[in-house]
Amino acid sequence: MKYRTIGSDPARRREVSVIALGAMLMGSRTDEKTSFAVLDRYVEAGGTFIDTSDNYAFWEDGGQGGQSEELLGRWRRSRGIGDEIVIATKLGARPLAPGTSYVDNPEGLSAKVIRESSERSRERLGVDRLDLLYAHIDDPTVPQRETVEAFAALVAEGTVGLLGVSNQAAWRVERARAIAAASGLPGYEVLQYAHSHLRPRTDVPDDMFPDGSLGHAGPDLLTYLRAEPGLTMVAYSPLLKGAYVRPDRLPSDFDHPGTPPRLAALHDVARETGATVNQVVLAWQLGGSLPIVPLVGASSVAQLEESLAAPDLELTPDQRSRLDAAH
Repeated sequence: MKYRTIGSDPARRREVSVIALGAMLMGSRTDEKTSFAVLDRYVEAGGTFIDTSDNYAFWEDGGQGGQSEELLGRWRRSRGIGDEIVIATKLGARPLAPGTSYVDNPEGLSAKVIRESSERSRERLGVDRLDLLYAHIDDPTVPQRETVEAFAALVAEGTVGLLGVSNQAAWRVERARAIAAASGLPGYEVLQYAHSHLRPRTDVPDDMFPDGSLGHAGPDLLTYLRAEPGLTMVAYSPLLKGAYVRPDRLPSDFDHPGTPPRLAALHDVARETGATVNQVVLAWQLGGSLPIVPLVGASSVAQLEESLAAPDLELTPDQRSRLDAAH
């Protein structure tokens, strides 16, 4: 396993494995025995960066979520896991009532929610401090200063280490970080967005993003990441939920003329290296010029093993150039 540092403050920054493990479906669709096996193998291989949220996975049973955090708490206790493993969680998108969702009834990012939800996450995870806490989705109903100050208060109290943000417009991220900087407060340092080798259309509206997707790392966010060396991006859905090996799973927003040439380049490089297409995607992210940590899910140890091999795959400059240039 290889490692990188997230965060800039020497008192709070952490060294994490370059492959992060997503625990979204652990404790719900993925049963406890399998989840524990995947977590154990990940740690055995040197993995140190696990991702969850307070709303995972509410859609599985129509509830409010919390199953993933609870499972991680049981796993930590049973294995004697301490602060050597960095666990990131998120708040803001937990449904306020069973049968609702983050689109129509989210908890939001008020100071009250941030304090109370973070406390519940610490209880479920069985930790005194959340290593990394994200604002999961935006909340335009709350002044950004209130949100920024509420997150910073938790850092000052020592119950949160690093701060992150997900699924927000780049200008909103910058505005929040500017508010924090002007007040001498800690701000967002980890950005979690969907990112893979295939590029989706981002102009397709949906219930959450009526003007087009803000959840994918588009040009605005990538240039922001390039300009701010203190930031790191955690890339969720890097393997497109299995669509690289099951094309029928490819979401409709990837159905455009740019997809076939990029797929062809991936398959060419996979044949040349003897690696899987998934491994090439992860190696492409890991070896690029931007600080990206792929966040992989796994419903079996075999799936995890494929991803764990990716950091050892070194792409040549020519292979990387062809992957970058395909469009």
